[in-house]
Amino acid sequence: MIQFILMVNKQGQTRLAQYYNHQTVKERITLEGELIRKCLSRNESQCSFFEHRQYKVIYRRYASLYFIVGIDSDEENEMSYLEFIHTLVETLDKYFENVCELDIMFNIEKAHYILDEMVMNGCIVETNKAVILNPIHALDKP
Repeated sequence: MIQFILMVNKQGQTRLAQYYNHQTVKERITLEGELIRKCLSRNESQCSFFEHRQYKVIYRRYASLYFIVGIDSDEENEMSYLEFIHTLVETLDKYFENVCELDIMFNIEKAHYILDEMVMNGCIVETNKAVILNPIHALDKP
């Protein structure tokens, strides 16, 4: 089960954070700081998975953004979550037409809406891009 999803830029600033279990603001800030430092310090030849505290962390960098997903440490298939990250990026890219960090910053509610269409209570519920984007396109119509 997914515990959190973060989108972080190369300077270490969190652009989007979604948590699926309760954590205090102080715990979130501490966790994000530790994960960001760890992800930014790794080079491209290292694996995109590592363990941190009670989580398995899967991350991938696209342009200037790191997409970081924390899952339960007993989850078995890290590759499926790496594929989920790729699907999320493709979906954002399809909606924003070549997504960039500024799209996330200035349309944070739409980014959260897309994420909410894909993940519910930490479980991936939808991966079809058309099905994910249909409700948001309906909201965009005047």
